[in-house]
Order: sequence, then structure tokens, then C-alpha cells
Amino acid sequence: LAIGPMSDTPRSEPVLLVDDDAGVRTLTFNRPEALNAFNQELWYAAADALEDAAADDHVRCVLVTGNGRAFSAGQDLGEMADPTVFEGQEPGYQRYMPVLESFPKPIVAAVNGVGVGIGLTMLLHCDIVLISDQARLKVPFISLGVTTEASASLLMPATMGWQRAAEVLFTEPWIGADQAVADGIALRAVPHDRLLDEARALAGHIGGLPLGPLLATKALMQAGRADAVAAARTREVAEFEHLVRAMAG
Repeated sequence: LAIGPMSDTPRSEPVLLVDDDAGVRTLTFNRPEALNAFNQELWYAAADALEDAAADDHVRCVLVTGNGRAFSAGQDLGEMADPTVFEGQEPGYQRYMPVLESFPKPIVAAVNGVGVGIGLTMLLHCDIVLISDQARLKVPFISLGVTTEASASLLMPATMGWQRAAEVLFTEPWIGADQAVADGIALRAVPHDRLLDEARALAGHIGGLPLGPLLATKALMQAGRADAVAAARTREVAEFEHLVRAMAG
């Protein structure tokens, strides 16, 4: 999986903020002290919130963003180093990804800052991505001894073209906002102070549309790739586990 910073800072706030307004459910990753890195709690909270949104007929669109200076810095290193976290519970990534990749309603992402690992690859599952002109993205998988996740092995070449995807995966550059648009990861770059307003306006427009046609249209868009996306994720998990075992010796 993607790698992000760890934090042992005690917290009282929820790791995911959920707000409903006029047909739009806004999900805000809320671990700013850890650059919104995904720990087990956040993986599960995000999966639960998406499942609730899918079942709620009042929700027609989901808007996802991050609190603070990061969108998400990836997987929390503290949990990667502590296998006891996962005892008796499915790893959060494997709980979250099937929900995200099959989510039946439109998802708008407002990328407010740094996106590393899953902070980039989850965008490939969002329907419309707006990115702050101050944001940067990166996928540091190979240098960390692992490989792609979130079906990126399939979706990055499909989105960016084979050669650009190869360059990004094999050389791991930082991707600025304008380049993210050129690569097809984002629809457009937006001045940072206008990002949420523009994303909310876009999501609000979608949230005012009739639910039935929205569901039908997204289902048709997903149908051609759903099996391939799930199969790619399964292959990636198997290879990731193989590489981690090899590193462990």
C-alpha cells in the first residue's frame, strides 16, 4: 500500500468529518496532524460513510477532501509496522477499496494539498477531480520495495497513457496541479482559495439531479471496467504481500 507518516498524537475529533447538504455528502479526511494518512480507523470510517451514502436516497453525490495541508499522505507507517493492529479485523485497505471502486453515485474530489500513494490512486476512482494549484501528487511504491495498489496498474495506463504511467511509476516524480490535469488525473486546477467553493458548486449541481438517472448513468460507465478493476486490485494485493514477505526475509 501507499506509505504516509505516522502519528501517535492523541485525538478527540473523529478521523472523518461527514456533512450532508442539499443532496451532497461531504467527507473530509481529518487527521491533519498525520497529513491525513490512512490508519485502520480512517479506512473503516471512509468505507462506512460511503456505504451509508450509497444506501441513502437523499444523497446524490459525494464530495471528498482533506483537512489541513494534505489531501492524504497514504498509509500510516505506524500501523504498517504493527501487525497487531489488524488482529481480528480485515485490513482497512481491503475493506475500503471494494466500496470505493463500486460506489454507485458520482464522486467529486477536491484535492486540497499533498496526495501520496492512495492520496493519488484513489482519485482514479473518482468521477470528477478538482485540484488546488498548490497541490502535488506522488506514488513512491517501487522505491519503498512494494508495488501499485487501488488497481493503479490498470487505471494509470488507461488514464495517462502507457508511457506516461510508466514514467510516473518507475521514476516517481512529484506531479504538480497542471501536470495532473495534463495526465488526466484531474479535470482542472483551481486557485487554492477557491477550490472548495468550486467543488461544492459542482457537487451541488449534481446533487440537485434526479437519483434514478444518476445511478443508471454511473452503472453504465462502470460496467465496462468493473471486473477488470477488481481483478487488478486482487493481483496487486497478492504481489504486495509477496514483496513484503521477501523484504522480511
